[in-house]
Amino acid sequence: MVSKWSRVGFCVLVMMIMTLPNAVMADESNKATKVTFNEPVEVPGLVLAPGTYWFTLADDSSDRNVVEIWNADRTRLIKIVLAIPDYRLKPTGKTVIHFEERPSDAPEAIHSWFYPGDNYGQEFVYPKSRATQLAKQTNRPVLSTPEPTPVEAQEIKQAPVKAVTPSGDEVEVTEVIATEQVTSDPEPPSSLPKTGSYLPLAGLTGLLALGCSFTLRAAARRIS
Repeated sequence: MVSKWSRVGFCVLVMMIMTLPNAVMADESNKATKVTFNEPVEVPGLVLAPGTYWFTLADDSSDRNVVEIWNADRTRLIKIVLAIPDYRLKPTGKTVIHFEERPSDAPEAIHSWFYPGDNYGQEFVYPKSRATQLAKQTNRPVLSTPEPTPVEAQEIKQAPVKAVTPSGDEVEVTEVIATEQVTSDPEPPSSLPKTGSYLPLAGLTGLLALGCSFTLRAAARRIS
């Protein structure tokens, strides 16, 4: 019996390790986050190969932020990306990265990155030609900046930013952000629909309780 429960405990431990998030919170001052991608991932102007990277926030003192992407040991700066603050209603305790929809033969493109516990994250701004393609694929506006994109952080922060619609038109960023804040993270319904009934739920609860009772009795007999 001891060996049986030891095997069960080992399995639970393995499952817990397997479900650990692949992003590690490191430094709240610059939002430094270690992330690991198992497949190629697209960021503005670059496709990252599978591997481990660090995302850091270089500057968040204005309405335009600069995200730095480093290699695994933070010895080489790979890319700097312009980002606009993105809002979510319900922060989580782990890193969240949202991806754009994409064709099956193309790498996933990062839409936004949220640091654990923050309501505001970073929505990446793509070069206009790529933003136009992503807008058509996702059927929603994508933030864009004219090309060629500056390579210095201060120059990037001065670059004009628009949003490209699925039809290829440009609109102001404020229009897109206002729409996203209204439609993102909808609250779950607080009650059942008027046509709903609690009777099926009560019946299911009773069946589950009965099944648990039989299971516990059988386990007790085996133990004794």
